[in-house]
Amino acid sequence: MRVLRLEPGARVRLADGQGSRGMGTVIRIAKRNALVQVDSCEFTEPLPPVHLIVPIADRERMLWLGEKCTELGATSWRPVLYRRSKSVSPRGEGPTFQQRLRARMASALEQSGGAWLPVPFPDATVETCIAAAPEGVRLVLAQGGAPIVSLIQSAPQVPVTVVLGPEGGLEESELEVFAAAGFAPASLGTSVLRFETAGVAALAVARALRG
Repeated sequence: MRVLRLEPGARVRLADGQGSRGMGTVIRIAKRNALVQVDSCEFTEPLPPVHLIVPIADRERMLWLGEKCTELGATSWRPVLYRRSKSVSPRGEGPTFQQRLRARMASALEQSGGAWLPVPFPDATVETCIAAAPEGVRLVLAQGGAPIVSLIQSAPQVPVTVVLGPEGGLEESELEVFAAAGFAPASLGTSVLRFETAGVAALAVARALRG
């Protein structure tokens, strides 16, 4: 509000990140808060669920992906520490980074006119993220996999969960763990993509197919 130089009487849009959006009038602006009279409010149903499992990686690239996955309507965001994640510095992990990520997501939600923020989960292991993944279409992006479009279209009424590997890719043992849990290898084409590019591409495909 300070950046926009708003004053009492200004009309503003409101969003809570959980489906509610509204309009209001600024009544008072203080140093750390503001009072807004809500004039109207409507609820938007959530989009069909598309969950993203992301690598703990370079923090700036993770922040960029967090912003874009908010714009594209990801249902949840779950960061995983892979073996190859441990060599990355500076990594996007811990409570301070999670606060920055939530702020970036909130800004992206406001700018994109969305109604739902991705549910951010704490840092996890491979085993934890598998245990928490819903039943449905489970995909892990990997070269040589089936086209992602065909895999998502095969079961149009169930949640989609997409796993992104770290820089350098998932190790064979990690791929085996995902495969044993029903995650099918999915391909976005012949190019080797960075994790943030792959995340945006996979989420855009899923949203185009699922709404």
